[in-house]
Amino acid sequence: MAPPPPSPSPSPASGAQYAHQFLNTALSQRGPSALPYAEDVKWLIRNHLVALADAFPSLHPKAALFTHNDGRAAHLLQADGTIPIHHAGASYNLPAVLWLPEPYPRSPPLVFLSPTRDMVIKPHHPLVDRSGLVANAPYLRSWVFPSSNLVDLVRSLSHLFGLDPPLFTRSPNPPPIPATPLPRVHPSSSSSSSSPSPYRFPASPQLAARLPPTEDPAEVYKRNAIAKLVDMAYADAATLRPAREAEVDTLFAMQATLRSRGEVVSDGVRKMGEEKEALERRLQDVMMATDLMEAWVMENTKGAAGDTEADEAIETADVLSKQMLECTAADLALEDTIYALDKAIQEGSVPFDGYLRSVRALAREQFFQRVLSTKVNKAQQQAQVARMAARAPQYAS
Repeated sequence: MAPPPPSPSPSPASGAQYAHQFLNTALSQRGPSALPYAEDVKWLIRNHLVALADAFPSLHPKAALFTHNDGRAAHLLQADGTIPIHHAGASYNLPAVLWLPEPYPRSPPLVFLSPTRDMVIKPHHPLVDRSGLVANAPYLRSWVFPSSNLVDLVRSLSHLFGLDPPLFTRSPNPPPIPATPLPRVHPSSSSSSSSPSPYRFPASPQLAARLPPTEDPAEVYKRNAIAKLVDMAYADAATLRPAREAEVDTLFAMQATLRSRGEVVSDGVRKMGEEKEALERRLQDVMMATDLMEAWVMENTKGAAGDTEADEAIETADVLSKQMLECTAADLALEDTIYALDKAIQEGSVPFDGYLRSVRALAREQFFQRVLSTKVNKAQQQAQVARMAARAPQYAS
């Protein structure tokens, strides 16, 4: 893997400008030389480091090779320098390195104190272990993405270390302390210099080996009370964190549901638009067909003689045929009338005595019509026989 771009030590006057330029170059790398951070959070990483350089000029962004506990090595960003603290009325600078691991900023950074040769780590410090790792800081335990940031972290560490400094100056005859090696840090070859020291900042003033024996008990009580309040505040924040994360997850789930419903609604609107267009085309086709039918009807009704009476639509051959037609029509009409009276009497629409009188009169009339029809039929048969006999050849006797 190619190393990231060079990270020379900036001068104090150009620290902010250097942070901007270096981070723009380092985070824009692609391919084998790209830093192992997610693309959607690189802008946030840049903002965190730039804000840190502005708030604490003694911490400068760099890129170096970090070796994990399992032996993996990766080029990571770091903030290298000192953390200012105030203790017992004096100001001090603690040498420290803030590493940004691959999951950052969704997970907290790794903070290491890097004491010089004349410094030792205070044994059994509540926040710093013997290797220099700041493992129990409340701000790190309650890290919340995306609100947590490096500036607030360093401010919290500066305050807590001022209450209980984790580094002390070696005494002239120090008691034997087991040495615990710090994690290996291999600076990139492009950022190496001829000086063997891995730090590029002024030497840190030494801390006192122990607290003055004449320390005011009121100050001790005040310091302990402040430390307890800070721990309680961070504990409350850590307690509220799961609830806030659950609310965020619920909102994300709701957002996904709304987005899915929006897609369904959009798809329904699109289908309705397509159906509307199809119906409009169908309506146009029907209107065109209607126009064609009306034109055809108008063209084929030109020159017609007008309305024709129903009786004139059928022309009989002779007088007997006409009389037979009239008798048959009257018989059928009387039959329909009697049937209508039967339905009416069943529904109770006409009185029973009125029904009997009407049926009796209609039946009499129907009888006469049928008798007349029978006579006309016989007359037609006789006429037919006569016509056939007239057409037969005559033989002489």
